[in-house]
Amino acid sequence: MNHLKLIVKNFNSLVERRSYFFNKSELKIILSFYSRMVSKGFWKDYGLNISKEEVSFNVYRRTSENPEFRICKNFRQKNNNLKYFTSDSQGNILNMSKNLERLLNNTKWKNLKLVN
Repeated sequence: MNHLKLIVKNFNSLVERRSYFFNKSELKIILSFYSRMVSKGFWKDYGLNISKEEVSFNVYRRTSENPEFRICKNFRQKNNNLKYFTSDSQGNILNMSKNLERLLNNTKWKNLKLVN
């Protein structure tokens, strides 16, 4: 008797697996911008926050504080302009764009300061 195989179509494996992170070119743009801001003395530390809705690059003035700014990539956008956005420590959206490099260049980082 021949060996019989049961084949079940698993729809979870057929669905394209999405990468929930920045791709290499996006990360290169963010890290080069971050290094410029560190060399100027504005930023001291960073962290990453990853979820299925968005991934964010959090920027800290000091390690023990809340993030001063967040550079986010939204995976479930309702608006096409909301793919990349920057937000402050309170969660207010400062700027949004479809292009990450344009977003980082158009945001006026020097004028933004944390007010106690």
